[in-house]
Amino acid sequence: METKKYASFWQGAIILTIAGIIVKILSAFYRIPYQNIAGDIGFYIYQQVYPFYGVCLILGTYGFPVVISKLVASRMESGDITKVKDIIYISFLALMCIGILLFCTFFFGAEIIAGYMGDSSLQILLQVIAFSFLLMPFLSVMRGYLQGIGDMKPTAVSQVAEQALRVTIIVGLSLYLVAQGSNRYIVGGGAMFGSVAGSILGIVILAYYLHQRKASIYKASWSAISDKGMIIKLVVLQGILVCISNITLLLIQMVDSVTFYELLLQTGETSERSKVIKAVYDRGFPLIQLGTVVATSFVLPLIPMISAARTKGDYRAVKRYMQLAMKLTLVVALAATGGLICIIEQTNIMLFTDNQGSFTLGILAVCILVGSFGIVASAVLQGIGNTILPAFFAVVGVAIKYMGNIVLMPKLGDVGAAWAAVLSLSCISILNVVYLKHKMKMPLVGWKNASKVVFACLAMMFVLKGYVYGINTLVDHTSRYLISVEALSAVCIGGMLYLILIIRWGVFTIEEVGTVWKGKKLPSFLRSQRL
Repeated sequence: METKKYASFWQGAIILTIAGIIVKILSAFYRIPYQNIAGDIGFYIYQQVYPFYGVCLILGTYGFPVVISKLVASRMESGDITKVKDIIYISFLALMCIGILLFCTFFFGAEIIAGYMGDSSLQILLQVIAFSFLLMPFLSVMRGYLQGIGDMKPTAVSQVAEQALRVTIIVGLSLYLVAQGSNRYIVGGGAMFGSVAGSILGIVILAYYLHQRKASIYKASWSAISDKGMIIKLVVLQGILVCISNITLLLIQMVDSVTFYELLLQTGETSERSKVIKAVYDRGFPLIQLGTVVATSFVLPLIPMISAARTKGDYRAVKRYMQLAMKLTLVVALAATGGLICIIEQTNIMLFTDNQGSFTLGILAVCILVGSFGIVASAVLQGIGNTILPAFFAVVGVAIKYMGNIVLMPKLGDVGAAWAAVLSLSCISILNVVYLKHKMKMPLVGWKNASKVVFACLAMMFVLKGYVYGINTLVDHTSRYLISVEALSAVCIGGMLYLILIIRWGVFTIEEVGTVWKGKKLPSFLRSQRL
């Protein structure tokens, strides 16, 4: 029975991880065609408001559902079905109060918020996303209940469907509105409508799964519930703590939303020029998101293994999986960062039509490396039962970003904002990694392996720079298509060289390779003596 339970837990964790990766990839990719359709000003408008919606999305996907599912699972273990309904009922009422408060804040206070952001025309977008907060309680409790009873499929399906519809509406409606010659802020409002529509679809899908189970999760009696205060405290407080650790990048973007444009105006930039600079700067965040998704996609499946090993008291396995997670993060994140820096101009043109702000985007690329370590270390700490400190570290990092913008942007402009982002994520990563090392009382990545990874990355960057220089010397090309071919071929060449060096130098043991790739054999020419 225990083996079956563990297998079910592992399968559910994998399903949610895969769904999460798909959602993050869709979330990063759709902004590229949107920028191409709406232009830099249109992209600026969307990016100014998106972080507020993103927080709502994370609350309804990772924050509150995680806590509710744990409470439900613990009551299901004891067979107390009545208590499960009490938890759902109280959680829903508490979250609905929060949702209504946030709805009123963003809908009726949109003019004030937009004014504080320096652009009163953003009011309509803020009012559209306000409706997302009313939908958040339904998504949270339904996902929390279904995950708590061990059914991860509805959450995974609803997440992917929600994001797919959202992306489809954003791209499709933007194409239509731009073709009709609509105001850019109306186009942005249409894009935000896609987010609300996606949430509604998510609720419909979850309701369908609940109907199949004939589950009436909202029926309970307020007066009959004895521990209302404890349930509310656990759900709200822990949900917010879990959420904060998962929205660091969104909070950093939110800081930029409320400071970047205003600070540029104070330096003497015109309103139109400031919007373009902000839009070009914001090109970096889809790249960071894609980079961190790639860097952590191999690692996040190990987090449930760490949690399960800790639950079983197998601390040797906990340390082994944890070290592998950090090693994988270093290998993939360093490659993604170094590779992107080498071809940042080509990537900028390929994705966003021109090479504006390539130097700034190159600085932001460093966020992939430091951000990935922060994400993984925070996830490991949460996996071993620590939620307060990772959230506190995230708050410290966001405060550093805010102060960094205030100090650096008047002198350096968008470059200062980029360095502030790097400094912020570096601080968060260092704090999480140092605390994790303290908790585990062991080195996270051996210096010998780390030096091999660094040299492999430097070799890859040297070859990539040579390749790009050679292509640009031999071929005078300005076509976006040819530049795209150059960028993609550079990725293939650099990636293959890096992979060969990592494996030939024995960075991973055969046991570690088996853990990640489930025992699949590597080609003989890639095997080192160590493997």
